[in-house]
Amino acid sequence: MPGSSNGVGFSYRAFISYCHRDKAWADWLHRSLESYRVPSRLVGKQTEAGVIPRRLNPVFRDREELASAAELGRKVNEALGQSENLIVICSPAAAASRWVNEEVLAYKRMGRGGRIFCVIVEGEPNASDLPGREAEECFCPALRCQLDDLGQPGTKRAEPVAADARPGKDGKANARLKLIAGMLDVGFDALKQREQHRKLRRMAAITGLALLVMAVTIVLAVVALISRHNAVLAQHTAVVAQQSAERRQKQAEDLVDFMLGDLTKRLRRFDKLNVLTVVDDKAMAYFKSLPPTDVSDVELAERAKALQRIGEVRMDKSRLADAKDSFQQALRLNKRLVDDAPDDATRQNAYAENLLWIGFADWNQGRLDLAEAAFRQSAAALERAVSLAPSSNDTVQNLVDVYNNLGHVALARGELDFAEREFASDLALCRQMAAAHPDDVGWQTSLGDAHDNLATLALVRGKLGKAIEGYQQEVHAYDTATARNPHDQQIKDTLFASKAILGRTLALAGQTTRGLAYVNSALRIAKALVAFDPSHDGWWGDYAYYQALAGTLHLEQGDPAAASGPVAASIRTLQRLVRKDPDNAQWAENLAEAQWVGARLAITRRQPSKAQTLAKAALVNVQRSLKNDPNSSRSLGVEAKILLVQAQLAEDVGHGQAASQNRQQALTIATRLAAHSSDPRTHALLIAALLASNKNAAAKPYVLALQKTGYRPAGFVALLERHGIAYPPDPSFDARIARLLRVGGSKPHAAHDHP
Repeated sequence: MPGSSNGVGFSYRAFISYCHRDKAWADWLHRSLESYRVPSRLVGKQTEAGVIPRRLNPVFRDREELASAAELGRKVNEALGQSENLIVICSPAAAASRWVNEEVLAYKRMGRGGRIFCVIVEGEPNASDLPGREAEECFCPALRCQLDDLGQPGTKRAEPVAADARPGKDGKANARLKLIAGMLDVGFDALKQREQHRKLRRMAAITGLALLVMAVTIVLAVVALISRHNAVLAQHTAVVAQQSAERRQKQAEDLVDFMLGDLTKRLRRFDKLNVLTVVDDKAMAYFKSLPPTDVSDVELAERAKALQRIGEVRMDKSRLADAKDSFQQALRLNKRLVDDAPDDATRQNAYAENLLWIGFADWNQGRLDLAEAAFRQSAAALERAVSLAPSSNDTVQNLVDVYNNLGHVALARGELDFAEREFASDLALCRQMAAAHPDDVGWQTSLGDAHDNLATLALVRGKLGKAIEGYQQEVHAYDTATARNPHDQQIKDTLFASKAILGRTLALAGQTTRGLAYVNSALRIAKALVAFDPSHDGWWGDYAYYQALAGTLHLEQGDPAAASGPVAASIRTLQRLVRKDPDNAQWAENLAEAQWVGARLAITRRQPSKAQTLAKAALVNVQRSLKNDPNSSRSLGVEAKILLVQAQLAEDVGHGQAASQNRQQALTIATRLAAHSSDPRTHALLIAALLASNKNAAAKPYVLALQKTGYRPAGFVALLERHGIAYPPDPSFDARIARLLRVGGSKPHAAHDHP
């Protein structure tokens, strides 16, 4: 097969080899290569690799063509043979990928090892030679060695040709040019100088165009002396057109200037959401100025992707209204693309993904009906996309997400049977995909999410043992994913939340010490996460929520001193977040619950004035949350707990009527919730409200029913003891929990507590 760069005998300029986790890099590189125009002064020159072409397209990167057999699929082998260069996107995930390694081996066996180029995006080259840093290796085994005479990996080391796109190294722009220089067999410095000359020529052309506009304006002014009426109209049209062109040109120039100036400086110092937010706000203003007409479908799709990415970053920053604005702009563009080609699976998937994000933004703002409508539209589009392309990994992942989200909508409404069907579908798909893609960390985390959903449903139904078992499976899945990808901060976020939830559920079953150990393990991970990225408000919100949980467990253990620090830190953080985004209903709800814990702590420490202040503030925050969703069972439960605290405080200062009113309101709410829920926490709240109203006899049937579920939080048991109600443990339930703890591990795993 010819080896020149003139493309003779080859169908593709290059074959991009990458793993699924590096898809975003592959997309960027594919666009960069196919859109690159070789400087005209280089086109046609003869190099050792052949004649330099004008364009570097087409480039092959279809990951859907991989075979399920032990060898590469026929179509991929053909594509490798028809590609004059092989580009390997190198990262720890790629180094561990069987397919990336097989593609490199196959290309080397064709005798084309000299046309393999690497782009390092993460990890460290040859880190496998450094003790303790093996997990950072970014070169797959086939890149690190030469082949022997039989075409097998030998012992002689190879030195891959690599461009380093990591921050602080070559960077994306220089890495792209280094790669292109290697493919064309020209010097990097020469190519970079050509690029700079091309930019200067482009700016000169813009200047020339501006001078031309000015010349036309002068001509129109001269013509005005001959025909005043026509000249005035023509001049007005020219001025409007000139102003519009200048405005758009100024916006584009500002954006380019910002990206090449301030952005470059910031990215060298940070790699965090606050930098991306600055970029995205600037980009959004630019996109809003552009019409959706007179552009190609490819440009529309790229614009929609950019808008969605902006929305995702804004979601991470918890700027919900701004995020939804980004998603809706992307949706309008994707809707147009879907209408033009309804049988295009890729467009259907992009449209459905937009709807998923819109529903998620509505969910976080407490707009359950709007969220459900978006999720159902997304489900319809995804089912069509799956029917068109059943093997699309991205589409199946989005379908898993929509099952998950619809299940949570049903759970929030108390429609438990419907929720279980959706969650079961979610789990079945995740098990199937995790088994088919054992090296894909994303499917391991999705499997953990699916176990979490069914465990939460079991808890709501009063099946504590089943809930603990499900949460253990969730923690195991996230532990596995973290071990395979120890530098992925998002996976650690899910791991810390799953540990905290398992700890909380163990405490509900009477295992307070064990539960607190899991919660503290989770908080160590969360503390490291917010230290890694202090601008990530989502991580701060979760960290604060579980700090309040730790305070509750310390309080139930009779240790108010240990509870004080995490509770105060939780309230401070959530107050800051609520001030930043008052529309975030979940933060307002979490703040109310943290303030309720703070009020209980203040009562224990004989600080009634502080307790009263916290209880009043908690009531304001929970009522703010209830404005968005008046039927939220969690918000109503928090409101009832706050009213019981206020009743106790009123009773202590002799305000009997106020105490009675608060107790009655709490009892009304708790009765309403218990009538439509099997959640043991809801029934425990009703028992507390009945006991506070001296209705011990009415509480006893609920106590007997609750005892059978194994529900034994230390605070609840202490409450029953104060009212003289026997509540002995269930030996068979305790034995089951002991077995689960032995199978799941005797203590929380700590291997991944620190990112």
